[in-house]
Amino acid sequence: MDRVYNFAAGPACLPLEVLLKAQKELTSYGSSGMSVMEMSHRSKDFQEIIDNAEAVLQKIMHVPEDYRILFLQGGASTQFAMIPLNLMKEHKKAHFVNTGAWSKKAIAEAKRYGEANVVASSEDKTFSYIPDLSADMFTPDADYVHITGNNTIYGTRYTKLPETNGLPLVSDMSSYILSEPVNVSDYGLIYAGAQKNIGPAGVTVVIIRNDLIGSAMDITPAMLNYKTHTEKGSMFNTPPTFAIYVAGLVFEWIDKNGGIPAIHKVNEEKAKLLYDYLDGSKLFKPTAAKKDRSLMNVTFVTGDPDMDAKFVSEAAKQGLVTLKGHRSVGGMRASIYNAMPLEGVKKLVAFMKQFERENA
Repeated sequence: MDRVYNFAAGPACLPLEVLLKAQKELTSYGSSGMSVMEMSHRSKDFQEIIDNAEAVLQKIMHVPEDYRILFLQGGASTQFAMIPLNLMKEHKKAHFVNTGAWSKKAIAEAKRYGEANVVASSEDKTFSYIPDLSADMFTPDADYVHITGNNTIYGTRYTKLPETNGLPLVSDMSSYILSEPVNVSDYGLIYAGAQKNIGPAGVTVVIIRNDLIGSAMDITPAMLNYKTHTEKGSMFNTPPTFAIYVAGLVFEWIDKNGGIPAIHKVNEEKAKLLYDYLDGSKLFKPTAAKKDRSLMNVTFVTGDPDMDAKFVSEAAKQGLVTLKGHRSVGGMRASIYNAMPLEGVKKLVAFMKQFERENA
């Protein structure tokens, strides 16, 4: 069967070049005579794999020397607990901006360990926008500020970072990391589940400033302490070896294709193509506020659930799959991560135009 254009929100499509290289090395990596899935994480071969993945990620994201890169397990959801356990070190309080399902989960988890102060929320309009934020919202009686940089379900993103009055900024970048340049120094901690723009599910990337390591609460389990993992080079226990290997291939693919700025340029072209069509369509309507639209997750509806279902079904017959929107928004969602080629978006828009002609 021919490969489809997979618009899933995650696990999501991977670069074909990466998949083919992983396929070639699947049964025997290098001169090891075994698969990465079979080799010891204490072996020289795997140490080279994880060291290379870290080095290339540091290169393409320009990670400063006073930050550590960690490859952890448990997904971004484990970070919802790990962050307050490690960072609520003085005031036992953090400021949150509530922009959707994932920030709500982060808030709920933080409340187990301290005060989670919600300074602003967009829940009043089904999280279809990013709230306006001012520096005075972030009082100094807190340990950090938490945002969800891109909201996968609702198709919104921060186009401007909040001024936090010197408090460390923590961002969940799961659905947009590596898609556009970011200044790592603007953040105290960045975390991202892999299964959207990094690689297969199973590994979570954390980029943390050194001064935020080493002050975990006494109740913090060893596996949830950043110090544990920095001291052991992300190998306190057996890491998700194959997921790290594929992530490293993705980092190399980005580096080889002009780095994040070049990837970002293509992402902007893909998003513009789709949003320009939606803005002029008589049938389809985008759901996110124009000023806050995501480059990665494009959400849209027809206004008729039966018509939405028909579109999703007929699109799948054309090899345009997993376009059904999240139940909390309905309609459709096209996730156009780094690995989605421009040709995939062009085919989607062409089909949408055809569908509109036949159904509007």
